[in-house]
Amino acid sequence: MRIYKVAAIGSLCLAALASGQAAAAESDTWQFEVTPYLFGARMDGTVGLRGYTTDVDASFDEILDHLDAGFMGLFSARKGPWSFALEGVYMKLEDGNSGGVTGPGGVVSINGQLDATAKMYVYQGTVGYRVLDQNTKVDVLGALRYTELDLDLDVTAQFTPGILFPGGARSVGGSESWTDAVVGARVLHPLSKQVSLLGYVDVGGGGSDLTYQLIAGVDWEFRKDFIARIGYRYLYWDYEDNGTVWDIAASGPYLGLGIRF
Repeated sequence: MRIYKVAAIGSLCLAALASGQAAAAESDTWQFEVTPYLFGARMDGTVGLRGYTTDVDASFDEILDHLDAGFMGLFSARKGPWSFALEGVYMKLEDGNSGGVTGPGGVVSINGQLDATAKMYVYQGTVGYRVLDQNTKVDVLGALRYTELDLDLDVTAQFTPGILFPGGARSVGGSESWTDAVVGARVLHPLSKQVSLLGYVDVGGGGSDLTYQLIAGVDWEFRKDFIARIGYRYLYWDYEDNGTVWDIAASGPYLGLGIRF
């Protein structure tokens, strides 16, 4: 989901040879971009902590009621065919509609409320190399993705006596962190001088058994060096370790503003 400045801007008033020399010089200089994002995510999957797991599902229509929007910021740099990026993501995901809990004592039905709240921090460092630089541009990517998770499960419910959570209430909390190595590709295709399409995919693992993400978006340079970015992002983890389960997809629309300098 990373978009970078990929073409040198030649001077129209110069001769062809001088214009080519200017473009070559610019391609050898550093180009930077700062892009803050807003990410309206939904959460779907299974969350577990200390041996207790629950299914969570906040639909797109329930985002404002059950799911806090996150913030994403990206800093990128490019020189010639090489690109570098540092990304930070914060998401607070909430769900109040879980229907059951599985725990060490078995499975029970909830006649009440279960709230699963997750604060997630994702930091990713990416290195890219441009393998196709024509009208359509393609970068291959390698990255390290660090995920830190603070998880709370709060249950207020009526249970069959003695099976689980005596007294009808229980709160379980904890934190976990891990790092994944991913590889991927980014494709840029212009529709006009101001508008282009973005496609992005990566996949990997390490700390997770599997993680991947997909991004599809549209970029509009409405003013020189200012780009409006809108699209959809799908980010998935399959992580399980020491009783912590994070088998979750976070997905939803994003809206950002790229500022080049």
